[in-house]
Amino acid sequence: MTFLPPIFVTHLFHDITQRLVTLLRSLNADEWHRQTVSSQRQVKDIASHLLDGSLRRLSMQRDGYFPQDGSSQPRENETLLDFLTRLNAEWEVATRRLSPQVIVSLIEWADAQMIELFESLDPFGPAIFPVAWAGEQQSMNWMDVARDYTEKWHHTQQIFEATGRPSTITERRLFHPCLDIFMRALPFTFQNVDAPDGTVVSITIRGDAGGGWFVVRSGQEWVQVLEATGKPTANVTLTQDSAWKLFTKRLDQAEALRGFPDIQIAGDDDLCRRVIEMVSVMA
Repeated sequence: MTFLPPIFVTHLFHDITQRLVTLLRSLNADEWHRQTVSSQRQVKDIASHLLDGSLRRLSMQRDGYFPQDGSSQPRENETLLDFLTRLNAEWEVATRRLSPQVIVSLIEWADAQMIELFESLDPFGPAIFPVAWAGEQQSMNWMDVARDYTEKWHHTQQIFEATGRPSTITERRLFHPCLDIFMRALPFTFQNVDAPDGTVVSITIRGDAGGGWFVVRSGQEWVQVLEATGKPTANVTLTQDSAWKLFTKRLDQAEALRGFPDIQIAGDDDLCRRVIEMVSVMA
């Protein structure tokens, strides 16, 4: 079996940030307050969320700063998901006082420094944050940076869709890495699924940015491979547009099939359901 190689995306952050900034600077006052199609937040809230991610990373990873009041840690009995949801909400409420112009300028300023930080990292060194949705207790920097890229890509695409602007980030060079990173959640998604040794699950994403991904049952675990030799026991096929939306939501199979009628499933229904319910974000 040939296992998947690392995904290096640091060089793509210049483009993705530039296209986000260009988009935001083109918006009128009404567009800043439109609700995004793929979430319950307004465009301005999404932009603020992206700014928060860059500023928090610079503060913690580059500067080693953590608030002394413990506000950067989960509260007692607070799950990681609830903690992140609370942090996001607190930041978005506070930054509603900021003008769109200020937010855009801060994004441009913070991202330039964040890119410098990413460029300084050893890709195979230990990351400051584990990628929990991939089931990692300790991640390498390349995976943590890749996770950050999916955040930047999918939230920028949400803004394109909310404002009806033609997207400038759906070319394969920028879009495929995002999908490829999302699919790294497959082994964790299947971790508690029992199946005969050699069972293959195949996922096909149609479109210029798409491709094929496979997980195989090997011994007592599921592993992700570049190619699978056996016939898939289950196959899920969907378009690239549905893929990024599906894997950034929390939907059960019935909801997903209603919301994304292009999804096609074949073979073992339970294995297909696991793919459809995969989530490649935290909050």
